[in-house]
Amino acid sequence: MAKRLGILTGGGDVPGLNSCIRAVVERSLDEGYETIGIRRGWGGLLNLRPDDEASRSLCLKTLERQAVRTVSRHGGTFLHTSRVNPASSRRRELPEHLRERYPEGDQEIIDATDVVLENVEKLGLDVLVTIGGDDTLSFSERLDREGVKVVAVPKTMDNDVFGTDYCIGFSTAVTRSVNLINDLRTVAGSHERIMIVELFGRNSGETALITSWLAEVDRTVISEVPFDPIKLADMLARDKYSNPSRYSVLTISEGARIKGGDIVQSGEPDAYGHRKLGGIGQRTAEFIKERTRDHIIYQQLGYLMRSGSPDSLDRMVARNFGNLAVDLLRQGQTGRMVCLREGRYDSVPLRYMVTGTKRVDVQNFYDIDEYRAKTAHVQGMPMFLY
Repeated sequence: MAKRLGILTGGGDVPGLNSCIRAVVERSLDEGYETIGIRRGWGGLLNLRPDDEASRSLCLKTLERQAVRTVSRHGGTFLHTSRVNPASSRRRELPEHLRERYPEGDQEIIDATDVVLENVEKLGLDVLVTIGGDDTLSFSERLDREGVKVVAVPKTMDNDVFGTDYCIGFSTAVTRSVNLINDLRTVAGSHERIMIVELFGRNSGETALITSWLAEVDRTVISEVPFDPIKLADMLARDKYSNPSRYSVLTISEGARIKGGDIVQSGEPDAYGHRKLGGIGQRTAEFIKERTRDHIIYQQLGYLMRSGSPDSLDRMVARNFGNLAVDLLRQGQTGRMVCLREGRYDSVPLRYMVTGTKRVDVQNFYDIDEYRAKTAHVQGMPMFLY
């Protein structure tokens, strides 16, 4: 009987996910696995009723070569995704068929990991390949501790999964951002304005930092370093009036914060405890306008950073991560996360991913006085400097 592999994508979508899925499917079929796509990430395994055909159709997809033949040409994930965390589910958000299983009581947050474990067993899954960021992979690590064989693949635009130098989606997000900022220069220059561009980046400012460096913007504010709005406003005003085209550009991470203040967030926490970020750029724009009396252009790039097809680097890394994941399965190595370390493909124990945080090396790559990226000495360093 063929071994059975399940594959899912969780959290925010990024370009490159479909390339990784295709690589896993094609290699796993070559290795004799029956491959099952799990729709909507952990939500698929939580909502699934294995004995109900309609539920199986909604939550599962058999993956043959024809099913993945063209998917890598497109962005997003054709298996869909969700931010469901089975270990921390609000009672009111549980599938209706599970509410009787967890009767009303004092506990509002439910750990429904047992449901996922049961469904993995009922589906006869010998191994799971999970593609996601910190949140998705933290539950992967939980399943590994519970005895499920898991191989994880890191993806996130923030490039902040601990244990790898690179995550699927990062290059495309930076490329999109650089191109959009350069396009927006025509507006800022035409109207002679200070332009503020807010980028994704909750706890890590790497996306904003590298974008600012490659787009050659005037200043950048990152999540790791609280900023002085007066100092920043004065700098941007000087930058504008020293520019023959009479404009200046700031990039700012959505997780940035003013000195003495908090990050700007709204709404209820999601299943992983995160509230929606966004708006620090708007607050900064309002302050700078009041201080400088200049007109301001404020632009959130938001989902534009993760839309569309992947660039060449994300295609290449995604395919190689997928192939590496199946290599680990062939070698009987599970409970691991594929990674890039100093330019080489490798893997680390999945439990290692949850032991630390990956942030910008501020001392070496960020000028906290000038609010700028700094890169001087690169000899002998890996391609992904930060």
